Amino acid sequence: MEKHWSAVCALILTLSAFVHFNIAFAAKADGNLTAKPGVCPRRRWGLGRCAEFCSDDSDCPNDEKCCYNGCGHECTAPYTVKRGRCALPKGTPMCAEYCYHDGQCPGEQKCCKTTCGHACSEPC
Repeated sequence: MEKHWSAVCALILTLSAFVHFNIAFAAKADGNLTAKPGVCPRRRWGLGRCAEFCSDDSDCPNDEKCCYNGCGHECTAPYTVKRGRCALPKGTPMCAEYCYHDGQCPGEQKCCKTTCGHACSEPC
């Protein structure tokens, strides 16, 4: 009798998963879920919080997007690219990540490579 219950439970789980993914796919196909403009920033080193705080961009406030954080998904400001180019890294080795994309830098500064990291600097 116990073998039957495990088979029934497995069938119920499979059916539930199928229905869930089918509904999610149908909603995306109908255009009910909207993707906001912009691109998710690259992941930082290590893992993010292992929880699902959003499932698509419509779950996020303002211009934030639902982005993968290395373990789960969370609302994040989109990647921003400012005008100009970064100069080649030179000078004293700077091995730290002070920024991950241009949107984190003040004014017209861009997030540029250093000798072994990234930092905000004036574009050339």
